[in-house]
Amino acid sequence: MTGCMALVLCVAALSASTFTTDAKELSITTIKADPYTMTAGSELEGFCIDLISELSKKLGFKYKLHLVKDNRYGSRDTNGNWNGMMGEVVRGEADLAVAPLTRTADRERFVDMSTPFMQTGIGFILHKNLTSEESTFSLLAPFSTDTWVGILIAFLLTGLCIFLVARISPSEWAEPDSEQHSFTLFHSFWYITGALTLQGAGPHPKALSGRLVSAIWWLFAVLLLACYFANFNSVLQSNSKHLSIKSFEDLANQDVINYGTVDSGSTMFFFKNSKNPVYHRIYEHMERKKSFVPNMEEGVRRTLEGNFAFIGEAVSLDLAVARNCKLIRFEEAISTRAYSIAAPLGSPLVKNLTIAILQLSESETLTHLRHKWWASSCVGAEGVHSSGALHTHDLGGLFLLLGLGLAVGLLLALLELLSKARIQAKDSKKSCCSVLTSELNRRFGSGGESTEPDTSDKSKA
Repeated sequence: MTGCMALVLCVAALSASTFTTDAKELSITTIKADPYTMTAGSELEGFCIDLISELSKKLGFKYKLHLVKDNRYGSRDTNGNWNGMMGEVVRGEADLAVAPLTRTADRERFVDMSTPFMQTGIGFILHKNLTSEESTFSLLAPFSTDTWVGILIAFLLTGLCIFLVARISPSEWAEPDSEQHSFTLFHSFWYITGALTLQGAGPHPKALSGRLVSAIWWLFAVLLLACYFANFNSVLQSNSKHLSIKSFEDLANQDVINYGTVDSGSTMFFFKNSKNPVYHRIYEHMERKKSFVPNMEEGVRRTLEGNFAFIGEAVSLDLAVARNCKLIRFEEAISTRAYSIAAPLGSPLVKNLTIAILQLSESETLTHLRHKWWASSCVGAEGVHSSGALHTHDLGGLFLLLGLGLAVGLLLALLELLSKARIQAKDSKKSCCSVLTSELNRRFGSGGESTEPDTSDKSKA
C-alpha cells in the first residue's frame, strides 16, 4: 500500500514539474526594450525572445507572444490596481511576463517570480563632453597622442636633416680636413630646440640649404606654438565649465545638469521610498523638475543631446554606452537587483522555469545570449576623442610644409656639393662621380682623398 502511494505521488510530482506538447498555449506578455525585445520587420527579436525560445525547448510548451498594451512594466495606482505587464499577469490576461522586470517585494506579494535570469543595479550615464577627468598631464591636452608623436618625429627628422645639410654643403663646411665642423649632431638638436622656445642658439647656418631648413623649422615652430597656446586656452575654458561627477552624491550636490529616470518604474520607486537622504533628494529633484521620461529610449536621447543624466538599470545602460560611444556610464551601481519572469500567484510554471533558468545558466547559454545582444559598436575604435585636442589631420598642412622644406634643403645641399665636385673634377681631370664619392667620404669620416698622396709616394719609392 505504501509503495502504491509513493508511486502515485511520484507520478503526480512528475506531471506537475513537466510540460507536454498537449499543454495549453501560454500567453506571454513582454515590452519593447533594447535589446530584450525589438521589432525586426513583422517579427520580434532580442534577448528575451531567445530566452523564451530556449525555455520552451527545455520545458516543451507552446506560447503566443504579445506586447503589453500600455507599454509599462507595472506599478500600482492609488486604488491599488496594477498597470503594465504586472497588471496583465495579475488579472490573468497573461500566463507569463518575460522582460527586464525587476524583482521587488511589492511585486512578489501579487505575483510569483522565478529565479533571476540577470543581475543588475542602478547607475547613470552622461555625455562624455559633460565630464572632466583630473589629469596630471593637462599640459598635453591641446594635442592628441598621435599629434605629439608626429611632433617628436618631426623634431628628430629636422635635427638629423640640419646635421646632414651642414655636413654635405661646402658653403657650410668648406675644408673637412682642416676646419672643425660646428654643426655636430648635438648642436643640431640644440639649435632646433632653441627655435621651439623662440630663442636663438648660435652659430647659425651659413649655406643657403641650411638657412632654408632653419627658416622652415622656425616657421613650423611658430605656427605650432600658436596652435598650442590657442587650443590650450580653449581647453582651460572648456574644463572650467565641466563638473566632476563620479557618484550619485556628486549628482545630487549640483544643480547644473538635469537628471531623471523612467516614470513609474522600479528605479523611480527606489528613490521615492529610499531612507537615504542623498537618494531621496535625487527623487525630490526629479519630481520638482518633472524630469521623468516615458521610456529608456527617451532617456538615452536626452542624454545624447547633452546636459542630462539618465538614471536606470546598469545592464541596460551598458547597452546604451556600447551603442553610443559619446556616452559614459560611471562605475558606481546601487541597489543590487535582478530580472525575473513573473507568473500568477500559485502558478505551477514558476518551479519549472526556475530549474530551466538555472540549467541555462550552468550551460553558459545565458552568458552567450548576453554577449550576442550586448555586442559593442565601439569595438576596434579608439573611442570618442576629446573635443579640444588637435589631431594630426588638423595640422596636416603644417607637417607637409616642414617635410617639403627638409627635402628641398637636402636637395640644395647635394647640388652645392655636386657643383663643387664638377669644378674639382674639371681641374684635376677626374670623373665627377669619383670626386663626389671622395668628397662624401671626407665629410663623413672615411678618409678618401686624404690617403691618395701616401699611396702615390709609396709607388714612387
